[in-house]
Amino acid sequence: MIRIELDEPTLARTRIAISPLWETVNSIFLLDRHPENAPWPYDTWARHARAVLAGFPPDAAIRIYFGLTRFPDFIQPVPPASAPTIEEELAILRATPAEVIDAQLADYEELPHYDRFRPFVERREQALAELADDLLAYHRAALGPWWPAMRAALDEEVLYRARALAMDGPDALLADLHERIRWERPILTLVKKVEHSFQALDKRLLLVPLIFSRGALTCTTDDPHVVAVSYQARGAALLADGPPDPRRDPDGLEILVGRGRAAVLRALRRPATTAGIATELGLAPSTVSEHLSALAAAGVVHRRRVGRRVLYGLEPAGVALVTLLGDETPQSRSGPYSRSA
Repeated sequence: MIRIELDEPTLARTRIAISPLWETVNSIFLLDRHPENAPWPYDTWARHARAVLAGFPPDAAIRIYFGLTRFPDFIQPVPPASAPTIEEELAILRATPAEVIDAQLADYEELPHYDRFRPFVERREQALAELADDLLAYHRAALGPWWPAMRAALDEEVLYRARALAMDGPDALLADLHERIRWERPILTLVKKVEHSFQALDKRLLLVPLIFSRGALTCTTDDPHVVAVSYQARGAALLADGPPDPRRDPDGLEILVGRGRAAVLRALRRPATTAGIATELGLAPSTVSEHLSALAAAGVVHRRRVGRRVLYGLEPAGVALVTLLGDETPQSRSGPYSRSA
């Protein structure tokens, strides 16, 4: 069990963040835990990812994550914002100061794999750069084809949890976070094989939903300002199929409204923001905004304000268009991947 004692200031500062880097690292952990056959829904993705990893040499920096049970936070730093890019997170990793590495490694000298961290002390800048380069290459090749759909699912997860946090407070949010996360004020317990306890005093609690958690809860212990806890996000079922193939003939919906607006309509089978749609489809926000304005003027899309965000969704006419003319099975507004992983 990992038991984290949260004081009131820390609990009051509970926030939620998406982390492409944590997804990347935890996908490696998942492959390490399942060297032969990954469980559903990760099996299709895992075959692709193993082929990607096979392209890295045996001494590649990215292999540092294999076999780890505990590790210093600097090789998986806390997300710097609520929705950073992988490049922004890797910039934090690349710039890790020597004093941070020295301070964190002092607590890991007893581990059997401690020697693999020596390059970060002996040739810090080079070792950090090699690790960041490997992670970026792996992320683009192994997660890239699935990332737009993953990001959309994670955006939906964040909106769902943020709404619960705003309406019911952190106690209700933590009590319903995951079956292996227990909240009995003031102790947050992560059900794991390892035994560890610590206090989070006057910090910020950051919750990080992960498609690749697969129940493997992680938390930070080294950051002086933030305690970050990951948990399994809904939506992992999107990995069950191969990545979407953009090379196909247009369907009736695309012929009628154009491929760009058809893609926006399909993305709105679950409410989404302009930025969320842009990320999912790989389009410029200005392009998505233009499509949304036209679709709203046509009466097939509506807009609603939720806190500081503006969410777009389908009007009944929009649902009918996607259902009758689209080539995909329509989904409910709660999201296309409602099956729990």
